[in-house]
Formats: sequence, C-alpha cells, structure tokens
Amino acid sequence: MTALPVMEHFYTIQGEGFHQGRAAYFIRLGGCDVGCVWCDVKDSWDASRHPLYTIGQIVEEVKKTAARLVVITGGEPLLHNLDALTKCLRDEGLETNIETSGSSPLSGSWDWICLSPKKFKAPLTEVIMAANELKVVVFNKSDFAWAEKFAAEVAPTCKLYLQPEWSKHDEVTALMVEYIKQHPQWELSLQVHKYINVP
Repeated sequence: MTALPVMEHFYTIQGEGFHQGRAAYFIRLGGCDVGCVWCDVKDSWDASRHPLYTIGQIVEEVKKTAARLVVITGGEPLLHNLDALTKCLRDEGLETNIETSGSSPLSGSWDWICLSPKKFKAPLTEVIMAANELKVVVFNKSDFAWAEKFAAEVAPTCKLYLQPEWSKHDEVTALMVEYIKQHPQWELSLQVHKYINVP
C-alpha cells in the first residue's frame, strides 16, 4: 500500500504507557472494526472520511520536526499493511511504535508494540506473543480478571499496565492503585496528556 488514510498527525509527548513523557510524532490512521463504546476517537472509525497520504508525504511531515519516535495509532492501525511505512521511517533512523488492539494481522517493523486488547474483538495470538507492552483499559472491577487473562498469554518480558478509562478515572483509579499494591507485577498508566491538555 502506497497511501494510507490519516485522520490526524501531530508532534507532542507520549502521554501513557512505557514511553510516557517522551517526545513523539503521532500518526492516527483512519479505520476501525473494533467499535469500543467508550472510544474517544470515534471519528477515526470510517477510513473513507480521511484523506489519503502517500508514505513519502507522511515521512516528510515527520521530518519537519525534531521527532525521533513515531507512534502509529488509530482507529485500528493494523487494518492496514504497515510494512512500507515502517521501512521508510526506519530508513530515516526513526524509532517505530504501534498502539493496537491486536485484532488484525501484524504487519510492519516495530521497535515497540503496545497491545491494548478490547472485549469487542479479541486480539490475535501473533500480536499477543509479539507485544512489548500490555495496556489494559479498566472500566470496572471485572476488568482486572480480564487483564490477568492476557497477562498470562504475553511473553514474560512484556510490561504490564492498567489504565483507567478516562470517563471513569475518578471512580476506578483508587481501585487500580489497590489492585497494583496487591499485584505488583502491574504498573499504573495515566493519560498524562489529558491532564496537561496537549494532543
């Protein structure tokens, strides 16, 4: 694929997970077939609503900044074949990260794979096994048991994060802190970018 639907792209900091706090160029691709009810980027779901950028155009936009880290997200970015995009980014010496539900086949060459599984469409085994980071969004108490299911399936070196669903963070964060104190293999991920009002 020589062109991809890009909902938005911007240079900011990574607000969550293992790379939280790092400067990062985000490329949000259009298209998603997972359909989370609490998704905060539902405008991304319909890929046809977003302009097509050639891979060359995408790379040139990144190169206009001082970014060394590029995060591909969505929507569900793995609905698209990302081999050519990641090859071009890496050829420029850029670090490639992806944030995915894991529900579509893995493509691309990645320095870091963040798997955030969703109940609405299960992740594929190949993505579970390749994940460097497991980030589970917690909406209610039942999500802890669900998180443990995937923690048992990822590689032993995979980092484990629990992250409050934003609209419920006042209710669930205290529960998460107590859970992590009881299960210290997990760490807390907060969406810092939303607290400091950056994209």
